[in-house]
Amino acid sequence: MDIKKFVAQRKALQISQVKLSAGICTQATLSKFERQGRVPSLAILEQLCERLGLTVDELNADDASSVARLRQRLDEIERQLMMEDYQTVLQALTAMPIEQLTAVPLRLQYYYLRGMLRSLINGSASDVCFDFSQILDDLDHAHETIFTPLAYVGLGIMYGRLGTLTKAQFYFDLVHDYVEEALTSVSSRDYLRLLTLIFYTAEYDATVDQFASSDRLLTAGIDLCSTEHVTYYLPRLKYLAAENAVRQQLDETVIEQLMSETLAFARINHDQVVEVKLAALRQRYTEQVNN
Repeated sequence: MDIKKFVAQRKALQISQVKLSAGICTQATLSKFERQGRVPSLAILEQLCERLGLTVDELNADDASSVARLRQRLDEIERQLMMEDYQTVLQALTAMPIEQLTAVPLRLQYYYLRGMLRSLINGSASDVCFDFSQILDDLDHAHETIFTPLAYVGLGIMYGRLGTLTKAQFYFDLVHDYVEEALTSVSSRDYLRLLTLIFYTAEYDATVDQFASSDRLLTAGIDLCSTEHVTYYLPRLKYLAAENAVRQQLDETVIEQLMSETLAFARINHDQVVEVKLAALRQRYTEQVNN
């Protein structure tokens, strides 16, 4: 990020730090950005740049190719996380050069991915909270991006795994509110992240026997996959729907169809994790019927 360009523009316009930061952030925040390179949240940076007649992209212009490469790498890691390839994600994040993630959107994505991975593989609570605090307390402290509800999901998963269900429910309730609104206005870039919110919230609802809520979310997720013509999230959504159906002891025809659809989408997407889960679910279901 070309902070010198930012400072030069401010001085050229003869605007003091106090005047520039007024109504946007503290003067100390602006000073840390200009002198120490501590990048504020994206919302703050955009407002500061707008006041100077600049854009955030202009500050990143000199590093455009580098930013594009890093974004591509992070997007691939995010796809692997959605596919539950946790070992690959862990290796990729470990190798990611954090010091090069100067652009706020990249830092948001990185801390979300690392925090979510740690939540899913039972990482330490302090590490999970640290990663998500980077989003909630710093990079998106105004809670204006989808990374805030993604952080809520990660925290909900962590507290759920710790058995602290009151705290888990608190965060998943926040996600429920976001999902309801987002389903009517999801952006083309964020629909996969919205599917992540939907899946993990539906999964949590099922673990606390809130099947009606879980099934509604799954239906919304499947409809979103259809609308956006995306298939690689469908195996997980269909599997959870099948698992819910088994636990609710729905009609055998419904269960068999959901299992068949799960298997079909898992094979199309080469999702071996879901195939293994489905085989175990089918065995449990067969034993349940026979008993």
